[in-house]
This record gives sequence, structure tokens and C-alpha cells, in this order.
Amino acid sequence: VQPPTPVTDSAPAPAPPAARTESLAIAGLLDGARADAASGRLASAAASLERALRIEPRNPRLWQELARVRLKQGDYAQAESVAARSNSWAGGDSGLRAENWRLIAQAREALGDTAGARAALETAERQR
Repeated sequence: VQPPTPVTDSAPAPAPPAARTESLAIAGLLDGARADAASGRLASAAASLERALRIEPRNPRLWQELARVRLKQGDYAQAESVAARSNSWAGGDSGLRAENWRLIAQAREALGDTAGARAALETAERQR
């Protein structure tokens, strides 16, 4: 009787079914939110993103998309807060952090905080 053939690490194990389903759900919600936002259905876009965030609360891209929607809705304080939340989960993704700082700058400018907007843009430039 021969021993079983050892398993090699050459191919990654497939994601568990629940993780794959969640990834598909997130992708679907994100696509729907982007389509809704592009069509001006901002409340629906925000609802889809909030639902996605209940599934994946540490996803910085979802937080960034929600910040964009809040900016379009004219909820500038919330846009700034949500972009900052995205930065808290962005890790080493300097491009994502820079874009968040640009969103923060837009929100601050809309709120009349010119100096704060300028500081946010300077921070965005340093992220490169």
C-alpha cells in the first residue's frame, strides 16, 4: 500500500463557498450602487453601499464609494467622515488614501474650509 500523495502549495485553495458568495454579493452591490449613482439615484446607491458595508465593514473601497455618494448628495460632513473611515482601512494602498484625501478636500471646500481643503490636497500629494 502506498502512502497518499502529499498536497503541494502550487495552487491556492478555492475560497470557501460562503466567502465566494459574499464576494459576488459585494461586487453586485457595488456595481448596482455605481449605476444608481451615475443615474442620479443617490439614495439607492447609498443604501446598496451601506448593505455591502454590513457584509464587509473593513472594505476601504466601499467606504470610498460611499464618500463619493455623500459628496454628490451634498452631505459634505458625512463625505469627509466616510473618506476618513476609508483611510483607516486602506493600509498600504497609497493611491486609495490619496483619492480619499482629494474627496476630503472637495468636502471641505464645499463647507467653506479653504485652508482645510488645501491641507487635504497637500496630504493627497504626499501619498504618492
